[in-house]
Amino acid sequence: MGENLEETLMKQLPDPTPVLGLFETHLTVHDLQQSIRFYREVVGLPLALEVPQRRAAFFWIGRGRRSMLGLWEIGSSPLGLHLHLAFEATLGDVLAAPQRLRAQGVTPLSFAEEETSEPSVLAWMPSAAVYFCDPDGHLLEYLALLEEEPRPGVGVVPYSKWTSGAPMRHE
Repeated sequence: MGENLEETLMKQLPDPTPVLGLFETHLTVHDLQQSIRFYREVVGLPLALEVPQRRAAFFWIGRGRRSMLGLWEIGSSPLGLHLHLAFEATLGDVLAAPQRLRAQGVTPLSFAEEETSEPSVLAWMPSAAVYFCDPDGHLLEYLALLEEEPRPGVGVVPYSKWTSGAPMRHE
């Protein structure tokens, strides 16, 4: 007694399959060859497979063939979505990303999508992140988790403020 219908139904459901990570995600692009060059040369992903007859390409992400990005050309379609992907990177590489991106003609962005020369820190995780856009306007991110304890009340701050020891609002 005392159980409601939802509790009874939940007890009848099997446990969900444990998820180990995200293996694959996909983006639509207007020009597949331009996007292949961008993801190879700017992002540095190795091309795993190109399927010209399907106007698609697949890239490996990270080591060990454990993650993949698929690109699908939609050609001149006036419709499209601007999506977001975050790529895990080392802190050193995230710190160097603004300079590297600029050298490749790509504008590094802060969390607020303003031009920046340093990562933003998302204090609730915490993580350091640099954002940038691909040729189709998808918002990409290089992200490194930080060793410090999360400080959700701090919000999002520049990396220099996070590391300066300056007092920040705590929750």
